[in-house]
Amino acid sequence: MKYKNTYHAKFISRPNRFEALVDIEGKTELVHVKNTGRMKELLFPGAEVILEKSENTQRKTAYDMICVYKVALGLINIDSQAPNKVVYEWLKKADYDYIKPEYSYGNSRFDFYMEKGSDRYLLEVKGCTLETDGIGYFPDAPTQRGVKHLYELCEASRNGFKCAVAFVIQMPGIREVRANVVTHAAFGDALEYAKSMGVEVLMLECDITENSIKIIS
Repeated sequence: MKYKNTYHAKFISRPNRFEALVDIEGKTELVHVKNTGRMKELLFPGAEVILEKSENTQRKTAYDMICVYKVALGLINIDSQAPNKVVYEWLKKADYDYIKPEYSYGNSRFDFYMEKGSDRYLLEVKGCTLETDGIGYFPDAPTQRGVKHLYELCEASRNGFKCAVAFVIQMPGIREVRANVVTHAAFGDALEYAKSMGVEVLMLECDITENSIKIIS
């Protein structure tokens, strides 16, 4: 997927989880943050960020924050909408007979349902932007919804679906994602149980630029 009209800026502060103040060309601007995660290790005063200017002139904020540079790591895509979009592009290049985004099963809505011959698939997508010592971690904040999805995938697997959870690694050079049990131990427990129930765990590396992101693994 590609972005249009991207700009460099410096992060100033984050008054709430949806908005941030940045310095763009010497002017303080309120921008929309396309990720409600904490990202305290990324967003600190002076951090270099990438913005996309919206084509909607009626918006409260003229820009979306889509990327941030992390020293010794590189450019991290923080757009929470990007993982589903790049996975959809990736799935369309595979040999599935049918792909449906946003599929309801049980008490959950999964990101993708696919068919190939007589096989049925369910896929849940998680974006990973948290890195420590060369390892990616998910989640960066407690996610009861994420735990629920994993147990629902286990139930679907028992009922004949081929199930997987895909971690889209929105950072360069990171090949492994682990459960962030310090932040949410229940997610780690759910992930281990899902693995034991045959739920596949995919770690999808990405090529990231200031105006694009795509899956390369």
